[in-house]
Formats: sequence, C-alpha cells, structure tokens
Amino acid sequence: MKKLLMFLVILVCVTSAQAVVSYDQNVTPNVIFGDGNANGSFTVDQANGVELGLRAKLRHNASGAPENTFNSNGDGTYTFNAGVAPTQSSPTAEWSFEWSINSNFDGSGSNLNSLTYSLAMTSSNGSSFAAFDPINQSFMDHSIGNNMTTESTDFKATNETEYADLIANYNVAQNSWKPHWFASPFDPTLPGTYNFTLTASNGASTSMTVNVVPEPATMALLTLGGLLVRRKK
Repeated sequence: MKKLLMFLVILVCVTSAQAVVSYDQNVTPNVIFGDGNANGSFTVDQANGVELGLRAKLRHNASGAPENTFNSNGDGTYTFNAGVAPTQSSPTAEWSFEWSINSNFDGSGSNLNSLTYSLAMTSSNGSSFAAFDPINQSFMDHSIGNNMTTESTDFKATNETEYADLIANYNVAQNSWKPHWFASPFDPTLPGTYNFTLTASNGASTSMTVNVVPEPATMALLTLGGLLVRRKK
C-alpha cells in the first residue's frame, strides 16, 4: 500500500510538472514593448506563478512596415512567406519572433531574477541559435514592468546597473527580435520550419513553430515548371 501511494504521489508530481500550452492567448498584463502592438496570438504556458509566451509576427509588410498580423494557425504554428522582406536588405525576413516572460502573473511567483530561463531555435534548413537565458544577462534592452505596466509606462535600462535593478524588482520582460540577429546561418529565402522553445527553471515551458513557405509567385513558377517537364516527358 505504501509503495502504491508513493507511486501515485510521484505520478501526480510528474503530471503537474508537464506544460499545458494554450494557443492564441493574451499575455499578462499586455504587450508593453513599442507602440501600437496588439495583444493576442501567443502560444502560452502558465505554471507555478510563471507565464511564458511566444508568437511570430509580420514585421515587414509590402511597404516594409510592421503589422499586427500574426498568421497563427491556432495550434502553435505560424506561417510566413520566404524571401527578403520588402524595402529591406538580406538577410532580413518578413517575420519576427516575440516573447513574453511574466515570473509572477498571478501573485504566487517572484521577480524575474528569481529563476533562470532558456530560449532556443532549431530549424529544418540548418539555421539555429544555441539556447541562452534572455533575462540573466549583464545588460539587455527588454521592456520591463509589472502586472500594471502598459506600453507607455514600461522601463528600459540604459546601463548594466539599471538592468540588474529592474530584473531584481519587476516580473515582466518582453521583446521582439528578428531571427537573423541570433541565428547562424540564416537565409530568409529558404523555406523550412523554425522551432522555438522558451522555458523557465520552475517547469514552465512553451514552444512554437514558424513555417516559412515559398511565395505564391515562386510556387506558381515551380508548379508551371513541373507541368512543362511532365509534358516534355
């Protein structure tokens, strides 16, 4: 009987530690970086007071401007066109990835530097970046705040001392990054899948996949080429 009870306790602990990811969610308290960035379309996990969110975004539309367009497929995947972004130079893609860490979203957690984190990316075409902790660094340019912060009241450190103070006293950090800033090699013209993971040392974990597909015009040319080859045969 004791062995059975011990087994059940272990089973419950293991089950409760597994991430339960939700799709197309808002993050807490809101999107606080930049101006005019909408909430929503995040792939989110909430565990033991910590909330982690990931999403992809159309960073450069046909005019080169950002949009609140996330191209979510509702299952933790996001789809964008391959190619160099309009009005931009290579290796800038049309999409970016955005993340949110809230180490105390419901009052049961603590401040940002109370945990360690890991952010990583792999792909089907050889592009990747090694896992690193986006919070516990000497200096970063994140938007930082608490559960009452808005995009107009967020904090951004200007030096290492300010940054250390912010992550020791606040619980929200967010940022929006272009993949070529971190990935090597990175070719925006290559189709493929990009798999992002974000974890915290308390067991919270979320992930998403960005599907990069040939542009419609390119796909039409490939289809036409295939038809011509078949006719010739």
